[in-house]
Amino acid sequence: MAVKTAAEYIESVKALNPKVYVAGKRVENMLENPTTLSVIRATAKVYDLAHDPKYKEIMVPASHLTGEPINRNLHVARSNYDLDMRAEMALLTSQKLGTCNYRCVGCDTLNALAASTWEMDKEYGTEYNTRLNNFIKWAQANDLACSGAITDPKGDRFKRPSEQDDPDMHLRVVEKRDDGIVVRGAKVSQSGAIGAHETIVLPGGALKPGEEQFAVAFALPNGTPGITYICQYTPYTAEREAAESIEELGNPEFGQRETSTIVFDDVFIPWERVFLCGETKYCGRLVARFAKTHRMNCGGACKVGYADLIIGASKLASEYTGLQKVPHIQEKLIDMVRISETSHACAIAAAAKGVEEPVGSGVWMPDDLFGNVAKLNIAHGFWEIMKMAGDIAGGGVVTMPSERDLENPEIGPYIKKYFKSAAPAEQRLRVIKFLQNWVAGLHGAGTWHGAGSPQAQRVALQFLTDWDAKKQLAKDLAHIKD
Repeated sequence: MAVKTAAEYIESVKALNPKVYVAGKRVENMLENPTTLSVIRATAKVYDLAHDPKYKEIMVPASHLTGEPINRNLHVARSNYDLDMRAEMALLTSQKLGTCNYRCVGCDTLNALAASTWEMDKEYGTEYNTRLNNFIKWAQANDLACSGAITDPKGDRFKRPSEQDDPDMHLRVVEKRDDGIVVRGAKVSQSGAIGAHETIVLPGGALKPGEEQFAVAFALPNGTPGITYICQYTPYTAEREAAESIEELGNPEFGQRETSTIVFDDVFIPWERVFLCGETKYCGRLVARFAKTHRMNCGGACKVGYADLIIGASKLASEYTGLQKVPHIQEKLIDMVRISETSHACAIAAAAKGVEEPVGSGVWMPDDLFGNVAKLNIAHGFWEIMKMAGDIAGGGVVTMPSERDLENPEIGPYIKKYFKSAAPAEQRLRVIKFLQNWVAGLHGAGTWHGAGSPQAQRVALQFLTDWDAKKQLAKDLAHIKD
């Protein structure tokens, strides 16, 4: 079973038994709770896309380990073409979901680990890469949904992990045994982990000698004893819970991105699932490889897919109100496309200029500079796109009545009369509600901080830019001699 169907994935979820909490209450059945169900539906859609002939090139590569067809979410990039298709998958899934591809982070963690474990084995004689490849082959054969967990609670940000009053502020190893390790701590803002079969855990950042207990990477199954998932709760969660029909919602099936805090309460991890343990030298390198991959996909592809949806809805909104030929509306739509496609171009460049890293590993990583530029550009540009979408949609995105009012025999005729424009009231309310999901929702801050806040990209660009080369170009042309 190399490539699961959506139905097979949903059936597999029934066998999971995670300890999940939403708004202080234990979720007994993820297929019945409206919040957790939105994650399952979105993940199922990603499985569904792999069986659509139109998207086979994007979604179904051949495994470099077995040669069998697999879902690209479990693929390790082996060429510039693979990097390009990885970005195209991020674009496609965002266009089709309007929310997170919850397998995305897991894919990027596997690629970062593939490069780094190969390098560690070469330097230290460890068996991490062999363990990882065995895990990947097993995950590919069963087409497992993998999420990724990187961000620690961190505690006092002015203190290093080893200086915290409570050492559990960074996930750590508390015991090493003959058969494995025991870990304690938490990971926060974990997209879709509740609906994944496996979670791939990486250290939260660079570490130094003396911080070996925090240098750990591993995979663990959903529902492992000692794991608790505490889901986010927002006004959109409450709205979904209160909805009489999902058709009332801005993104009916898939909703806003759903995350959870994962608590690790002395969780046992067998050695065959451990991919780094104590090698502080490689933590920064591992996280940097994850970041460059994820910023290409998140910044220049995923959010571009979202932008396509916002632009399309904004165009509809202008047509539904009869304003599609107004010059400033047309200018805003063009500016939205310019911002979006600039980021997309950076992702394409990051893939095209990617290289094998480290040399000899067979793993290809995107260009770091273009990947960071893609993410930084969309972080700022996405707010601009939402601002312009809100302007085109009008005040209705915050003042519109409920679509339930349409069905009320007393007030429904008023809604249909007074909200009719160049299109029926039903269409106007639907597109406004869809845009409300974006311009008054969670996506702005999510785009800003996802794959690292813009300050992280600015720091990266400071170090990645060859300032001396640029200065020399100016000196040469200006005839400036030292």
